[in-house]
Amino acid sequence: MMGSHIDTVINAGIYDGCYGVLAGLSVIEALQQAGLEPVRPIAVVAYTNEEGARYTPDMMGSLVAAGGLSTELALATTGRDGTILGAELERIGYAGTQEPGFLKPQAYLELHIEQGPVLEAEGRSIGVVENLQGISWQRVTIGGVANHAGTTPMTLRHDAGVACARVISYLDEFAHATLGAVATVGSIEFKPNLINVIPSSASFTVDLRNATEDLLQAQERALASFLQTLREEGFTVQTESLARFQPVSFDPDLVLAIEAVAARKQLSCRRITSGAGHDAQMMARITAAAMIFVPSQKGISHNPAEYTAESDLIAGAEVLLELVRSLVSG
Repeated sequence: MMGSHIDTVINAGIYDGCYGVLAGLSVIEALQQAGLEPVRPIAVVAYTNEEGARYTPDMMGSLVAAGGLSTELALATTGRDGTILGAELERIGYAGTQEPGFLKPQAYLELHIEQGPVLEAEGRSIGVVENLQGISWQRVTIGGVANHAGTTPMTLRHDAGVACARVISYLDEFAHATLGAVATVGSIEFKPNLINVIPSSASFTVDLRNATEDLLQAQERALASFLQTLREEGFTVQTESLARFQPVSFDPDLVLAIEAVAARKQLSCRRITSGAGHDAQMMARITAAAMIFVPSQKGISHNPAEYTAESDLIAGAEVLLELVRSLVSG
């Protein structure tokens, strides 16, 4: 099985996900034209809601296919806009007749842009993904006291906005001091959200990632400890877990096979850790899985400026083609 996803984030590029789906279709077309009769079926999949931009958790389609989330719960998910996933799939004609997970692949291969700067910086054509960072998503809501912005002295404020900023600064400092850690606050909402009123509430998302489970847990504990400090200062603090996935190591035999194909094609490659979540991490729960990366110009992704050179796109697809050929030939 080959594939990826075709959903995207707001104001995104054109390569993230779609490249892997289109390359999979191209591989099948090439094998058909070559007259190859595979010893086992070959399938291409485009998973629903990989990004999690509208419905959480992210990588939902592959999570359901891997048995990590029931179909019923997934279809009943309410989106940020108040819509229900199942109803929206019906509306756009994407509600299928088969139960997710009806295909049981012997292996899952995902070709993807790197979405980072490493391959381009090192002049490498292929990234052989050996592991993938764990992800911890939370929503934090801090409650303070709304008051007049001009008449309330700084020493007498209970400013939820300032408390939010302190959390962001702390997470940034902790990530810089922790091996392999990244931390992002990507969404913030203040209430009442007026220029002359001290915020009474700050609700924001926290995205923590690390390729080592122990270090990811250390990041989570550090956040929890800092939030407890805010409680002791008189703020109310609520947290909600949005998604939590452990780090993943990909199938070592497939990793070696990708390296061997790249070497035969005289393509420079290196092993790499994926900082982004991908459907392959869910499929790794039920089958041998691996990923192939191609360079992203300036490391830019989730942005209209996202770009990968045609030569790199072709090189990645050719590696995928040869890998699949080797797996399905008699």
